[in-house]
Amino acid sequence: MSVQPVVLWTDALVFVLLAAVLVLAWAIRRQEHLRAPWAAVARRPMAMGAALVLAVFVVIGLLDSLHYRERLPGSPADAPQYSVEVLSVFDALVGTLRTQHEKTYSAPLAMQLYAKEFVERDGETVRDYPRLRYGGAHLAHAGERRPDIAWRSVTGLVQGLVAGVLLFGLLAAWQVRRTRTSLDAWLSDWGAGRLGWPARTVVVVVSLLLVVGGVIAQLAAGYHVLGTDKVGQDVLYISLKSIRTGLVIGTLTTLVTLPLAIGLGIAAGYFRGWVDDVIQYVYTVLNSIPGVLLIAAAVLIVQVYIESNPELFDTAAARADIRLLALCVIMGVTSWTGLARLLRGESLKLRTLDYVEAARAFGVSHARIIGRHIFPNVFHLVLIAIVLDFSGLVLAEAVLSYVGVGVDPSMYSWGNMINGARLELAREPVVWWQLGAAFAFMFALVLAANLFADGVRDAFDPRQGARR
Repeated sequence: MSVQPVVLWTDALVFVLLAAVLVLAWAIRRQEHLRAPWAAVARRPMAMGAALVLAVFVVIGLLDSLHYRERLPGSPADAPQYSVEVLSVFDALVGTLRTQHEKTYSAPLAMQLYAKEFVERDGETVRDYPRLRYGGAHLAHAGERRPDIAWRSVTGLVQGLVAGVLLFGLLAAWQVRRTRTSLDAWLSDWGAGRLGWPARTVVVVVSLLLVVGGVIAQLAAGYHVLGTDKVGQDVLYISLKSIRTGLVIGTLTTLVTLPLAIGLGIAAGYFRGWVDDVIQYVYTVLNSIPGVLLIAAAVLIVQVYIESNPELFDTAAARADIRLLALCVIMGVTSWTGLARLLRGESLKLRTLDYVEAARAFGVSHARIIGRHIFPNVFHLVLIAIVLDFSGLVLAEAVLSYVGVGVDPSMYSWGNMINGARLELAREPVVWWQLGAAFAFMFALVLAANLFADGVRDAFDPRQGARR
């Protein structure tokens, strides 16, 4: 084989989570009372637009979770040897964006280094800005850069618009055939927003994503769109690779948080008495410990374990991955208390309702009461907390990596980007693009998650429905 598949711990957990989500979606689709709230979410233009943006991030993260190692050239067929570098399907798709390294910093869309150096010119040594090896290498002189950037931008814009028009045509043809109406009538309903779902928002958002993607793809073929970092690596590539880290932190941490929060929170509110006292004591003690110190201690313990057992981790990616997994676990252990308190309060209220008291009087088991009456009535709180906490976890990773107790320094993450850029803000001229890129990608992901969370909250919170 030319490649050797590599399954990291976080890769396996990510795809197990994906499978669970697909099974849950299949189950929801078969039951009307579960399908109705999600249909309400799908009818909200802001939520659907945010979901499309989130889908782009998720696709990139999934492609970056399919890892492999390339076979070394010249290795025998009967005993193949593979590179120690772990790549992903995303790396293969971006091609030269990963391999075209410059010497050091260069500004976005530049064709010269950001700092002057001594270079040989006409037999003399002068101090000037050297040309980049790859950025703008197809140009003969600097005067051609702006027209070339404009041409590539227009080309990407046209390609994105053409792709958007084609997708809109396919959507219109499919809808006309499905609803058995005329094209003119469907277009009229689409323009007036009478289709029952936010078709205009979907078309506009998809078109914008295609346009942005087309422009970036055209510019990235000849330039470093977001510049390069200290070691000359493309900042756009680093930003895209950091998406997986943010998604893993936001999702896998939730897997640790939910069982603790749901189980202990509902148990404390439903059983009360000594069970409530013990659980309250546990999360009160946990809250009294500074979270950063607890996370730092856990990360240091894992780091010592990795260094003491190097034979268990054959690649740098495996070592960085186990530290990422440990970070997810410890963040989950320290972040369940808020949701548990909320579920405890709701369970205290629900256990006093008539139908719960009646079920207890008829001898129904506690497990059945919790499963049939308590949990379904607090599920909307769990779902809302999941979506809202996702944004906080993404930002928490950036803060922890900034202070040096987050993910491994060799791993791509927005926190490591910010940490690497902070010292460069004091230099003259300022190297701003690495910090700006991390901020822009984090802002897009967190904003989309928050807007989607608003739609989910409005659809699932029964109090919202009662006020309408």
